[in-house]
Amino acid sequence: MAGEILDNKGRGDVSWSWPPIHPEGRKFGLITAALSLLTAFFAWETIAWPLAFLTLGVLAFFRDPERVVPQSDDLIVSPADGLVSLIQEVDPPAELTVDDGSGTRGLPEGKVTRISIFMSVFDVHINRAPIGGTVQRVVYMPGKFMNADLDKASEENERQHILIERPDGMMIGFTQIAGLVARRIVPFVKPGDLLAVGQRVGLIRFGSRVDVYLPAGTDPKVLLGQKVIAGETMLAEVGTQKLIEGIAQ
Repeated sequence: MAGEILDNKGRGDVSWSWPPIHPEGRKFGLITAALSLLTAFFAWETIAWPLAFLTLGVLAFFRDPERVVPQSDDLIVSPADGLVSLIQEVDPPAELTVDDGSGTRGLPEGKVTRISIFMSVFDVHINRAPIGGTVQRVVYMPGKFMNADLDKASEENERQHILIERPDGMMIGFTQIAGLVARRIVPFVKPGDLLAVGQRVGLIRFGSRVDVYLPAGTDPKVLLGQKVIAGETMLAEVGTQKLIEGIAQ
């Protein structure tokens, strides 16, 4: 189905299939599977069975399903699977705003809306581009490994900032943040890369968070506590401001 056009008029052909495993996770799956077989060979069943279940868990963690990405210039899609845990008015990180000496401009200074998406170990951890455009910055920052659900994780945890600029000049910054269990942010892109909306940009191993900084004058189309899907869920529509309310039930 990858690359096929699908629409709301029934165009396209789809069928269910097992999601593929991203190459980044195959080596971990092979290691745990080999250990499981080795312990089973020596009849250490109390160790072999947990390792077998761990193998399944590792493969499930690194699953990389195809996504049907909305194709509209006005939409900002979610870069991550997970739970919308915070929606706040904040100043963008300095790494996305200050002159970094590269000759490329950063985000304008001033308050913007930040949407924080918390990814549990059960979520797909492949992150995707919220808009199409050129990667202007990829900035890695070392840090702590606190609970990614905490507000201060945006400033204190290990993180990686990515800045994408559309052909019309609009820019979106987002941040991959390592969590309590996560210990590695794996980038798939570098400055100068041209991305399509929804294209894979990286992953974070074993539980984490992604922050998205919306352009000024744009409000979220998602609610606090909502489950979102990377590459498919619309986070916002550029230039649209409207209060949306929901009831947990």
